[in-house]
Amino acid sequence: MRKVTIQEIADSLGISRTTVWKVFGGQTGVSQDLRSKIIAKAQELNYTIPEGSYPAADAAAEAPLNIALAVCRPETSTFWLAIIHRIAKELSGHQVNLIYTYLPTSVGAGYTLPASLTNGGTHGIIIINVYDEQLLRLLAASHLPKVFLDTSTAVPSSELNGDLVLTENRASIAQITESLIASGRRSFGFIGDIDYAQSNHERFEGFTKALAQHGLSMDSQRSLTGPIGRDTYKEEISAFVAALPGLPDAFVCANDHVACILMQLLLGRGVRIPEDVAVSGFDANQEYSLADDLTTVQVPNSHIGFRLAQQILFRIKYPNVPYEVISIASQVIFRGSTTASAPGIPTE
Repeated sequence: MRKVTIQEIADSLGISRTTVWKVFGGQTGVSQDLRSKIIAKAQELNYTIPEGSYPAADAAAEAPLNIALAVCRPETSTFWLAIIHRIAKELSGHQVNLIYTYLPTSVGAGYTLPASLTNGGTHGIIIINVYDEQLLRLLAASHLPKVFLDTSTAVPSSELNGDLVLTENRASIAQITESLIASGRRSFGFIGDIDYAQSNHERFEGFTKALAQHGLSMDSQRSLTGPIGRDTYKEEISAFVAALPGLPDAFVCANDHVACILMQLLLGRGVRIPEDVAVSGFDANQEYSLADDLTTVQVPNSHIGFRLAQQILFRIKYPNVPYEVISIASQVIFRGSTTASAPGIPTE
């Protein structure tokens, strides 16, 4: 009978040969669940299993998985809570503990990750609302399985050492921009820090590509695309509006927070929306003033939470398969802050 090899076992499970070798060599670094799968596959293939490879007799009583939810600040908005609650619900259904781990919004050179992420009691990390480059790189360097919801442009997906989940950004913003062009708008400004998050940058790319396809370009004098202080959005956008040499036909904004601040400022100056200038956002976050009338992009928050939970469980089970960049579809919703919607596009 032909002798089964370690490589065959590894290939059949989609894992590395080294992981199988660790199990049969009595090494650490392989979860109990994966160890059991490797041994079961070896038995199925009639591989001669060395002594000491079997899980402990009390493996059934093994403590459940602990997943850290790493966030930069406590989130109380319904937008984020919908994501977090779905993560908790999904992991609870798999008997997995979810542990909140709060991180600073920015860190210095001497910062180290909390002990809860480094003491061996955590089996994986879901990372949301983290955009500081140094902090992202510290998390990326962790050996734990990781899933990120968005990232900074300074730390691309290829450097995260984990999976990345994003909403679809380019096509939806391009769709809004196309509809504004179709309604006769010809001058455009963009507002939002395009390097703060990869999602913001992708939205900007969708905006500029749509303009270029019609021989148009962004009006840089009427755009605010550089860094904006996290706690000074209203002040900085107000100063920007006050210094404008004139208004474009439309402002496309990186998110609803920016768009609603802008609308409030414009309306306070007697500007009519959309007659004088059209404004759009992103996220469909109904917590902001004026959001009911804002053209935006619906993000499936609950599904994002479900997908983050499922992906961290997958990553823990299959730590050696290639990392994934996952794009979750979004939907444009045209409302009164822009002109009439394009044919076949949902409106509210």
